[in-house]
Amino acid sequence: MEKLFLIIKREYLTRVKKRSFILTTILTPLAFALFFLVVGFIFSYESDDVKRVAILDEAGILESGGVSNERNLVFIPEEKSLEELRQNLESLEYDGILRIPPITNLYAKSYTIFYYSEKPPTLDVETLISSKINKRIEAYKIQELQLDVAQLEALDSKVSINPEPLDENGEDSSQFTGAIGAAIGSFMGIIMYMTVFIYGMMVMRSVMEEKTNRIVEVMISSVRPFQLMLGKIIGVGAVGLTQIAIWAVLIPTLGFLVTLIFGIDTSGMQGMQNMGSGAAQAIDPEDAANMAQQILLAMGELNWGMILVLFLFYFLGGFFLYSSLFAAVGSAMSDDLGESQALTLPITIPVLIAFYIMFAAVQSPNSSLAIWASIFPLFSPIVMPARLAFQPPVWEVALSMGVLIATCILFVWISSRIYRVGILMYGKKVTLRTLGKWIFYKD
Repeated sequence: MEKLFLIIKREYLTRVKKRSFILTTILTPLAFALFFLVVGFIFSYESDDVKRVAILDEAGILESGGVSNERNLVFIPEEKSLEELRQNLESLEYDGILRIPPITNLYAKSYTIFYYSEKPPTLDVETLISSKINKRIEAYKIQELQLDVAQLEALDSKVSINPEPLDENGEDSSQFTGAIGAAIGSFMGIIMYMTVFIYGMMVMRSVMEEKTNRIVEVMISSVRPFQLMLGKIIGVGAVGLTQIAIWAVLIPTLGFLVTLIFGIDTSGMQGMQNMGSGAAQAIDPEDAANMAQQILLAMGELNWGMILVLFLFYFLGGFFLYSSLFAAVGSAMSDDLGESQALTLPITIPVLIAFYIMFAAVQSPNSSLAIWASIFPLFSPIVMPARLAFQPPVWEVALSMGVLIATCILFVWISSRIYRVGILMYGKKVTLRTLGKWIFYKD
Protein backbone atom coordinates (compact mmCIF):
# COMPACT_ATOMS: atom_id res chain seq x y z
CA MET A 1 0.00 0.00 0.00
CA GLU A 2 2.89 2.31 0.80
CA LYS A 3 4.43 1.72 -2.63
CA LEU A 4 1.09 2.43 -4.30
CA PHE A 5 0.82 5.72 -2.41
CA LEU A 6 4.35 6.68 -3.46
CA ILE A 7 3.52 5.99 -7.11
CA ILE A 8 0.33 8.07 -6.87
CA LYS A 9 2.21 10.90 -5.16
CA ARG A 10 4.99 10.83 -7.75
CA GLU A 11 2.56 10.77 -10.68
CA TYR A 12 0.45 13.59 -9.22
CA LEU A 13 3.25 15.94 -8.14
CA THR A 14 5.26 15.38 -11.32
CA ARG A 15 2.35 16.46 -13.49
CA VAL A 16 1.00 19.25 -11.28
CA LYS A 17 4.42 20.90 -11.07
CA LYS A 18 4.93 20.83 -14.83
CA ARG A 19 4.90 24.20 -16.54
CA SER A 20 2.52 22.82 -19.17
CA PHE A 21 -0.05 21.91 -16.49
CA ILE A 22 0.14 25.33 -14.85
CA LEU A 23 -0.12 27.15 -18.17
CA THR A 24 -3.00 24.97 -19.39
CA THR A 25 -4.90 25.36 -16.12
CA ILE A 26 -4.55 29.15 -16.19
CA LEU A 27 -4.73 29.82 -19.92
CA THR A 28 -7.80 27.66 -20.63
CA PRO A 29 -10.18 29.86 -18.54
CA LEU A 30 -8.53 32.95 -20.02
CA ALA A 31 -9.09 31.50 -23.50
CA PHE A 32 -12.78 30.98 -22.69
CA ALA A 33 -13.05 34.56 -21.42
CA LEU A 34 -11.30 35.88 -24.53
CA PHE A 35 -13.59 33.77 -26.70
CA PHE A 36 -16.73 35.21 -25.09
CA LEU A 37 -15.25 38.71 -25.33
CA VAL A 38 -14.47 38.35 -29.05
CA VAL A 39 -17.85 36.77 -29.81
CA GLY A 40 -19.63 39.50 -27.85
CA PHE A 41 -17.70 42.16 -29.76
CA ILE A 42 -18.51 40.55 -33.10
CA PHE A 43 -22.24 40.38 -32.45
CA SER A 44 -22.40 43.86 -30.92
CA TYR A 45 -20.36 45.46 -33.71
CA GLU A 46 -22.29 48.06 -35.66
CA SER A 47 -21.44 48.07 -39.34
CA ASP A 48 -20.29 51.38 -40.81
CA ASP A 49 -21.35 50.28 -44.30
CA VAL A 50 -24.50 52.43 -44.75
CA LYS A 51 -26.50 51.69 -47.87
CA ARG A 52 -28.99 54.07 -49.49
CA VAL A 53 -31.80 52.22 -51.25
CA ALA A 54 -34.28 53.85 -53.62
CA ILE A 55 -37.80 52.41 -53.45
CA LEU A 56 -40.14 52.20 -56.44
CA ASP A 57 -43.53 51.47 -54.92
CA GLU A 58 -45.58 50.25 -57.90
CA ALA A 59 -47.94 48.36 -55.58
CA GLY A 60 -48.82 51.40 -53.45
CA ILE A 61 -48.16 49.58 -50.19
CA LEU A 62 -46.25 52.55 -48.73
CA GLU A 63 -48.99 55.16 -49.14
CA SER A 64 -50.12 54.77 -45.54
CA GLY A 65 -46.58 54.90 -44.21
CA GLY A 66 -42.95 54.53 -45.30
CA VAL A 67 -40.35 51.97 -44.38
CA SER A 68 -38.39 52.67 -41.22
CA ASN A 69 -34.63 53.04 -41.62
CA GLU A 70 -31.95 51.00 -39.89
CA ARG A 71 -28.51 52.07 -38.68
CA ASN A 72 -26.91 50.70 -41.86
CA LEU A 73 -29.86 50.86 -44.28
CA VAL A 74 -31.69 54.01 -45.49
CA PHE A 75 -34.87 53.75 -47.62
CA ILE A 76 -35.73 56.66 -49.91
CA PRO A 77 -39.03 56.70 -51.94
CA GLU A 78 -38.54 57.71 -55.57
CA GLU A 79 -40.89 58.92 -58.31
CA LYS A 80 -38.43 58.43 -61.16
CA SER A 81 -38.72 55.48 -63.53
CA LEU A 82 -36.69 52.33 -63.13
CA GLU A 83 -34.63 53.02 -66.27
CA GLU A 84 -33.82 56.55 -65.15
CA LEU A 85 -32.70 55.31 -61.74
CA ARG A 86 -30.58 52.54 -63.22
CA GLN A 87 -28.79 54.98 -65.56
CA ASN A 88 -28.13 57.57 -62.83
CA LEU A 89 -27.54 55.29 -59.86
CA GLU A 90 -24.08 56.62 -59.05
CA SER A 91 -24.94 60.29 -59.56
CA LEU A 92 -27.95 59.93 -57.26
CA GLU A 93 -25.67 58.24 -54.70
CA TYR A 94 -27.82 55.14 -54.37
CA ASP A 95 -26.43 51.70 -53.58
CA GLY A 96 -29.47 49.85 -54.88
CA ILE A 97 -33.01 50.07 -56.22
CA LEU A 98 -35.89 48.19 -54.65
CA ARG A 99 -38.87 47.69 -56.97
CA ILE A 100 -42.15 46.53 -55.47
CA PRO A 101 -44.40 45.31 -58.33
CA PRO A 102 -48.21 45.59 -58.13
CA ILE A 103 -50.07 43.04 -56.02
CA THR A 104 -52.47 41.26 -58.37
CA ASN A 105 -53.71 38.61 -55.95
CA LEU A 106 -54.41 39.58 -52.36
CA TYR A 107 -54.73 35.92 -51.38
CA ALA A 108 -51.30 34.90 -52.68
CA LYS A 109 -48.89 33.71 -50.00
CA SER A 110 -45.68 34.33 -51.93
CA TYR A 111 -44.59 37.64 -53.35
CA THR A 112 -41.44 38.64 -55.22
CA ILE A 113 -39.72 42.02 -55.06
CA PHE A 114 -36.69 43.04 -57.10
CA TYR A 115 -33.42 44.56 -55.92
CA TYR A 116 -31.11 46.16 -58.53
CA SER A 117 -27.47 46.83 -57.66
CA GLU A 118 -23.96 46.20 -58.91
CA LYS A 119 -23.44 43.58 -56.21
CA PRO A 120 -26.04 41.22 -54.70
CA PRO A 121 -27.32 42.27 -51.25
CA THR A 122 -25.59 40.86 -48.20
CA LEU A 123 -27.44 38.50 -45.91
CA ASP A 124 -28.24 41.12 -43.28
CA VAL A 125 -29.54 43.61 -45.87
CA GLU A 126 -31.63 40.96 -47.60
CA THR A 127 -33.13 39.85 -44.28
CA LEU A 128 -34.01 43.38 -43.20
CA ILE A 129 -35.60 44.26 -46.56
CA SER A 130 -37.66 41.07 -46.64
CA SER A 131 -38.89 41.60 -43.08
CA LYS A 132 -39.85 45.25 -43.54
CA ILE A 133 -41.60 44.81 -46.90
CA ASN A 134 -43.39 41.75 -45.58
CA LYS A 135 -44.90 43.83 -42.77
CA ARG A 136 -45.96 46.55 -45.20
CA ILE A 137 -47.61 43.99 -47.50
CA GLU A 138 -49.49 42.53 -44.53
CA ALA A 139 -50.73 45.99 -43.57
CA TYR A 140 -51.76 46.63 -47.18
CA LYS A 141 -53.70 43.36 -47.42
CA ILE A 142 -55.46 44.05 -44.11
CA GLN A 143 -56.55 47.46 -45.41
CA GLU A 144 -57.65 46.20 -48.84
CA LEU A 145 -59.57 43.21 -47.43
CA GLN A 146 -61.11 45.43 -44.76
CA LEU A 147 -60.09 43.15 -41.93
CA ASP A 148 -60.29 44.02 -38.24
CA VAL A 149 -56.74 44.61 -36.99
CA ALA A 150 -57.66 43.93 -33.35
CA GLN A 151 -59.19 40.57 -34.25
CA LEU A 152 -56.12 39.61 -36.28
CA GLU A 153 -53.81 40.53 -33.43
CA ALA A 154 -55.91 38.38 -31.12
CA LEU A 155 -55.06 35.36 -33.29
CA ASP A 156 -51.36 35.74 -32.47
CA SER A 157 -51.11 33.59 -29.34
CA LYS A 158 -48.14 32.34 -27.37
CA VAL A 159 -48.56 29.03 -25.58
CA SER A 160 -46.37 28.08 -22.61
CA ILE A 161 -46.56 24.87 -20.63
CA ASN A 162 -46.59 25.08 -16.85
CA PRO A 163 -45.93 21.60 -15.38
CA GLU A 164 -48.22 20.68 -12.50
CA PRO A 165 -47.89 17.66 -10.15
CA LEU A 166 -50.55 14.95 -10.38
CA ASP A 167 -50.79 14.91 -6.60
CA GLU A 168 -52.01 18.16 -5.05
CA ASN A 169 -49.32 17.83 -2.36
CA GLY A 170 -46.57 17.20 -4.92
CA GLU A 171 -43.83 19.64 -5.81
CA ASP A 172 -44.60 22.20 -8.49
CA SER A 173 -42.21 22.51 -11.43
CA SER A 174 -41.21 25.48 -13.51
CA GLN A 175 -41.79 25.74 -17.26
CA PHE A 176 -38.02 26.15 -17.60
CA THR A 177 -37.21 22.90 -15.78
CA GLY A 178 -36.89 20.91 -19.00
CA ALA A 179 -34.68 23.49 -20.70
CA ILE A 180 -32.45 23.84 -17.63
CA GLY A 181 -32.16 20.08 -17.34
CA ALA A 182 -31.19 19.81 -21.01
CA ALA A 183 -28.56 22.55 -20.65
CA ILE A 184 -27.04 21.05 -17.50
CA GLY A 185 -27.18 17.54 -18.93
CA SER A 186 -25.47 18.57 -22.16
CA PHE A 187 -22.76 20.43 -20.25
CA MET A 188 -22.07 17.51 -17.92
CA GLY A 189 -22.07 15.01 -20.78
CA ILE A 190 -19.61 17.09 -22.80
CA ILE A 191 -17.34 17.50 -19.76
CA MET A 192 -17.36 13.74 -19.23
CA TYR A 193 -16.61 13.10 -22.90
CA MET A 194 -13.66 15.50 -22.88
CA THR A 195 -12.16 14.30 -19.60
CA VAL A 196 -12.39 10.62 -20.50
CA PHE A 197 -10.49 11.27 -23.72
CA ILE A 198 -7.98 13.81 -22.40
CA TYR A 199 -6.95 12.09 -19.17
CA GLY A 200 -7.30 8.56 -20.56
CA MET A 201 -4.90 9.47 -23.35
CA MET A 202 -2.65 11.10 -20.74
CA VAL A 203 -2.36 7.77 -18.91
CA MET A 204 -1.55 5.98 -22.18
CA ARG A 205 1.15 8.51 -23.12
CA SER A 206 2.70 8.25 -19.66
CA VAL A 207 2.93 4.46 -19.95
CA MET A 208 4.37 4.70 -23.47
CA GLU A 209 7.01 7.24 -22.43
CA GLU A 210 8.26 5.14 -19.53
CA LYS A 211 8.30 2.03 -21.69
CA THR A 212 10.17 3.78 -24.51
CA ASN A 213 12.72 5.31 -22.10
CA ARG A 214 13.18 1.95 -20.33
CA ILE A 215 12.41 3.61 -16.99
CA VAL A 216 9.73 1.05 -16.31
CA GLU A 217 12.31 -1.75 -16.19
CA VAL A 218 13.86 -0.15 -13.12
CA MET A 219 10.48 0.51 -11.49
CA ILE A 220 9.21 -3.04 -12.07
CA SER A 221 12.14 -4.37 -10.03
CA SER A 222 10.71 -2.80 -6.87
CA VAL A 223 6.92 -2.70 -7.45
CA ARG A 224 4.39 -5.02 -9.01
CA PRO A 225 3.02 -4.09 -12.47
CA PHE A 226 -0.51 -3.88 -11.06
CA GLN A 227 0.57 -1.36 -8.44
CA LEU A 228 2.40 0.69 -11.06
CA MET A 229 -0.61 0.78 -13.40
CA LEU A 230 -3.11 1.53 -10.63
CA GLY A 231 -0.87 4.26 -9.23
CA LYS A 232 -0.67 5.92 -12.63
CA ILE A 233 -4.44 5.81 -13.08
CA ILE A 234 -5.18 7.25 -9.64
CA GLY A 235 -2.43 9.88 -9.93
CA VAL A 236 -3.59 11.15 -13.32
CA GLY A 237 -7.20 11.04 -12.11
CA ALA A 238 -6.27 13.27 -9.18
CA VAL A 239 -4.60 15.66 -11.61
CA GLY A 240 -7.80 15.74 -13.67
CA LEU A 241 -9.96 16.45 -10.62
CA THR A 242 -7.61 19.23 -9.56
CA GLN A 243 -7.76 20.84 -12.98
CA ILE A 244 -11.56 20.54 -13.26
CA ALA A 245 -12.02 22.00 -9.75
CA ILE A 246 -9.87 25.01 -10.68
CA TRP A 247 -11.72 25.47 -13.98
CA ALA A 248 -15.10 25.19 -12.23
CA VAL A 249 -14.16 28.30 -10.23
CA LEU A 250 -12.16 30.30 -12.77
CA ILE A 251 -14.32 29.91 -15.91
CA PRO A 252 -17.64 31.17 -14.40
CA THR A 253 -15.79 33.91 -12.49
CA LEU A 254 -13.96 35.20 -15.57
CA GLY A 255 -17.12 34.90 -17.67
CA PHE A 256 -19.02 37.02 -15.14
CA LEU A 257 -16.22 39.59 -14.97
CA VAL A 258 -16.04 39.87 -18.77
CA THR A 259 -19.79 40.42 -18.95
CA LEU A 260 -19.70 42.93 -16.10
CA ILE A 261 -16.66 44.93 -17.24
CA PHE A 262 -17.20 44.95 -20.99
CA GLY A 263 -21.01 44.82 -20.90
CA ILE A 264 -21.37 42.13 -23.56
CA ASP A 265 -24.80 42.26 -25.16
CA THR A 266 -26.29 38.97 -26.34
CA SER A 267 -29.11 40.55 -28.34
CA GLY A 268 -26.96 40.36 -31.45
CA MET A 269 -26.59 36.62 -30.98
CA GLN A 270 -30.35 36.31 -30.66
CA GLY A 271 -30.69 38.28 -33.86
CA MET A 272 -28.39 35.91 -35.71
CA GLN A 273 -30.44 32.96 -34.49
CA ASN A 274 -33.62 34.52 -35.81
CA MET A 275 -32.12 35.77 -39.08
CA GLY A 276 -33.50 32.85 -41.04
CA SER A 277 -37.08 33.71 -40.11
CA GLY A 278 -36.83 37.48 -40.08
CA ALA A 279 -35.69 40.27 -37.82
CA ALA A 280 -35.07 39.60 -34.17
CA GLN A 281 -37.96 40.28 -31.84
CA ALA A 282 -37.25 42.56 -28.93
CA ILE A 283 -37.81 41.15 -25.46
CA ASP A 284 -39.60 43.27 -22.92
CA PRO A 285 -37.20 44.07 -20.04
CA GLU A 286 -39.90 43.19 -17.51
CA ASP A 287 -40.50 39.83 -19.20
CA ALA A 288 -36.76 39.21 -19.29
CA ALA A 289 -36.49 39.94 -15.55
CA ASN A 290 -39.39 37.58 -14.77
CA MET A 291 -37.86 34.92 -16.96
CA ALA A 292 -34.49 35.24 -15.22
CA GLN A 293 -36.18 34.98 -11.83
CA GLN A 294 -38.08 31.84 -12.86
CA ILE A 295 -34.91 30.27 -14.22
CA LEU A 296 -33.06 30.93 -10.96
CA LEU A 297 -35.96 29.44 -8.97
CA ALA A 298 -36.02 26.38 -11.23
CA MET A 299 -32.26 25.91 -10.79
CA GLY A 300 -32.69 26.22 -7.03
CA GLU A 301 -35.23 23.37 -7.07
CA LEU A 302 -32.64 20.92 -8.43
CA ASN A 303 -30.94 18.55 -6.01
CA TRP A 304 -27.45 19.90 -6.59
CA GLY A 305 -25.91 17.82 -3.82
CA MET A 306 -27.01 14.57 -5.48
CA ILE A 307 -26.05 15.83 -8.96
CA LEU A 308 -22.51 16.82 -7.94
CA VAL A 309 -21.89 13.64 -5.94
CA LEU A 310 -23.10 11.40 -8.76
CA PHE A 311 -21.18 13.44 -11.33
CA LEU A 312 -18.01 12.87 -9.31
CA PHE A 313 -18.82 9.16 -9.09
CA TYR A 314 -19.36 8.78 -12.82
CA PHE A 315 -16.26 10.83 -13.54
CA LEU A 316 -14.15 8.48 -11.43
CA GLY A 317 -15.93 5.40 -12.77
CA GLY A 318 -15.56 6.43 -16.39
CA PHE A 319 -11.98 7.49 -15.84
CA PHE A 320 -10.98 4.22 -14.16
CA LEU A 321 -12.77 2.16 -16.79
CA TYR A 322 -11.30 3.81 -19.86
CA SER A 323 -7.94 4.74 -18.34
CA SER A 324 -7.28 1.13 -17.48
CA LEU A 325 -7.91 0.21 -21.10
CA PHE A 326 -5.71 3.05 -22.34
CA ALA A 327 -2.96 1.97 -19.92
CA ALA A 328 -3.16 -1.61 -21.20
CA VAL A 329 -2.97 -0.44 -24.80
CA GLY A 330 -0.12 1.94 -23.98
CA SER A 331 1.88 -0.90 -22.44
CA ALA A 332 1.47 -2.96 -25.62
CA MET A 333 2.33 -0.20 -28.09
CA SER A 334 5.56 0.28 -29.95
CA ASP A 335 6.72 3.26 -32.02
CA ASP A 336 4.45 2.28 -34.93
CA LEU A 337 1.66 4.90 -35.13
CA GLY A 338 -0.47 2.68 -37.36
CA GLU A 339 -0.41 -0.01 -34.70
CA SER A 340 -1.40 2.47 -31.99
CA GLN A 341 -4.41 3.68 -33.97
CA ALA A 342 -5.60 0.13 -34.56
CA LEU A 343 -5.40 -0.67 -30.84
CA THR A 344 -7.07 2.52 -29.60
CA LEU A 345 -9.94 2.42 -32.11
CA PRO A 346 -12.01 -0.18 -30.14
CA ILE A 347 -11.73 2.07 -27.07
CA THR A 348 -12.69 5.32 -28.78
CA ILE A 349 -15.72 3.94 -30.64
CA PRO A 350 -17.85 3.37 -27.45
CA VAL A 351 -16.94 6.87 -26.23
CA LEU A 352 -18.08 8.42 -29.52
CA ILE A 353 -21.31 6.38 -29.54
CA ALA A 354 -22.04 7.42 -25.94
CA PHE A 355 -21.44 11.06 -26.88
CA TYR A 356 -24.14 10.97 -29.56
CA ILE A 357 -26.54 8.98 -27.36
CA MET A 358 -26.07 11.69 -24.75
CA PHE A 359 -27.73 14.29 -27.00
CA ALA A 360 -30.68 11.95 -27.61
CA ALA A 361 -30.93 11.33 -23.85
CA VAL A 362 -31.10 15.07 -23.16
CA GLN A 363 -34.04 15.44 -25.55
CA SER A 364 -35.82 12.34 -24.26
CA PRO A 365 -34.32 11.34 -20.89
CA ASN A 366 -36.87 8.59 -20.16
CA SER A 367 -36.70 6.81 -23.51
CA SER A 368 -35.60 3.18 -23.71
CA LEU A 369 -32.38 4.21 -25.44
CA ALA A 370 -31.51 6.69 -22.68
CA ILE A 371 -32.37 4.26 -19.87
CA TRP A 372 -30.39 1.29 -21.17
CA ALA A 373 -27.48 3.42 -22.36
CA SER A 374 -27.21 4.96 -18.88
CA ILE A 375 -27.00 1.43 -17.42
CA PHE A 376 -24.58 -0.06 -19.98
CA PRO A 377 -21.14 0.50 -18.36
CA LEU A 378 -19.31 1.67 -21.50
CA PHE A 379 -21.94 4.40 -22.06
CA SER A 380 -23.14 5.23 -18.53
CA PRO A 381 -20.25 7.55 -17.52
CA ILE A 382 -21.34 9.95 -20.28
CA VAL A 383 -25.09 9.27 -20.65
CA MET A 384 -26.18 9.06 -17.00
CA PRO A 385 -24.71 12.48 -16.00
CA ALA A 386 -26.79 13.97 -18.82
CA ARG A 387 -29.95 12.52 -17.19
CA LEU A 388 -29.24 13.53 -13.58
CA ALA A 389 -30.96 16.93 -13.88
CA PHE A 390 -34.17 15.11 -14.94
CA GLN A 391 -34.23 13.08 -11.69
CA PRO A 392 -34.11 9.50 -13.02
CA PRO A 393 -35.61 6.75 -10.81
CA VAL A 394 -33.46 5.62 -7.91
CA TRP A 395 -33.36 2.01 -9.10
CA GLU A 396 -31.92 3.05 -12.46
CA VAL A 397 -29.16 5.10 -10.82
CA ALA A 398 -28.40 2.32 -8.30
CA LEU A 399 -28.28 -0.35 -11.03
CA SER A 400 -26.11 1.85 -13.22
CA MET A 401 -23.68 2.51 -10.35
CA GLY A 402 -23.48 -1.17 -9.40
CA VAL A 403 -22.85 -2.31 -12.98
CA LEU A 404 -20.23 0.42 -13.46
CA ILE A 405 -18.35 -0.55 -10.27
CA ALA A 406 -18.32 -4.23 -11.24
CA THR A 407 -17.18 -3.41 -14.77
CA CYS A 408 -14.42 -1.11 -13.51
CA ILE A 409 -13.07 -3.89 -11.27
CA LEU A 410 -13.21 -6.35 -14.17
CA PHE A 411 -11.53 -3.99 -16.64
CA VAL A 412 -8.80 -3.00 -14.18
CA TRP A 413 -8.07 -6.69 -13.62
CA ILE A 414 -8.03 -7.43 -17.37
CA SER A 415 -5.85 -4.40 -18.06
CA SER A 416 -3.41 -5.37 -15.32
CA ARG A 417 -3.04 -8.80 -16.93
CA ILE A 418 -2.18 -7.16 -20.25
CA TYR A 419 0.00 -4.52 -18.62
CA ARG A 420 2.26 -7.00 -16.78
CA VAL A 421 3.21 -8.65 -20.08
CA GLY A 422 3.13 -5.73 -22.50
CA ILE A 423 5.18 -3.30 -20.44
CA LEU A 424 8.30 -5.47 -20.87
CA MET A 425 7.57 -6.57 -24.43
CA TYR A 426 9.66 -4.89 -27.15
CA GLY A 427 9.92 -5.27 -30.90
CA LYS A 428 6.84 -7.42 -31.36
CA LYS A 429 3.81 -6.39 -33.37
CA VAL A 430 0.74 -6.60 -31.13
CA THR A 431 -2.82 -7.30 -32.28
CA LEU A 432 -6.11 -7.56 -30.41
CA ARG A 433 -5.75 -11.34 -30.53
CA THR A 434 -2.35 -11.04 -28.89
CA LEU A 435 -3.83 -8.91 -26.10
CA GLY A 436 -6.44 -11.58 -25.52
CA LYS A 437 -3.73 -14.23 -25.09
CA TRP A 438 -1.83 -12.07 -22.60
CA ILE A 439 -4.85 -11.97 -20.29
CA PHE A 440 -4.59 -15.73 -19.67
CA TYR A 441 -0.82 -15.94 -19.29
CA LYS A 442 0.15 -17.50 -15.99
CA ASP A 443 2.18 -15.49 -13.49
